[in-house]
Amino acid sequence: MFTEKDHNRMQAALEEARLASERDEVPIGAVLVHRETGEIVAKAGNRTIELSDPTAHAEILLIREMCQRLGVQRIPDYDLYVTIEPCPMCAAALSFARIGQVIFGATDPKSGGITSAVDLYTKPQLHHKPATLSGLMAEECGQIMKDFFARKRQA
Repeated sequence: MFTEKDHNRMQAALEEARLASERDEVPIGAVLVHRETGEIVAKAGNRTIELSDPTAHAEILLIREMCQRLGVQRIPDYDLYVTIEPCPMCAAALSFARIGQVIFGATDPKSGGITSAVDLYTKPQLHHKPATLSGLMAEECGQIMKDFFARKRQA
């Protein structure tokens, strides 16, 4: 189902998650890929603490960066790879940005916006529903979160 290119892209997102963890941010990483060329055009990890901004999730940072770079409000020619299922805020922003496809590693039953009880992409209020794929490197993507929060509980 997933290709070597998919794995390489998620590996890049995992590296962003590791960097976020080193900054003591919740370790979520994401990359934005141009659908036609397959090129990773932007990378980000969470920066909510660093930027004193509760919306500075990896997905939001990528949307902002690419929209500003292109001078547009929608980026339908791009797909997003993210280590953890996007939260409701990010899932809605991905819809508003008209992202083509969202590929995520581990699901987030507690806070996810796509497969959790929120299940945002089934709601008629959203005009654009990105295609979604989940489970890419799910074990590795989930483990970095488990390790981070285990360290937090021990501190």
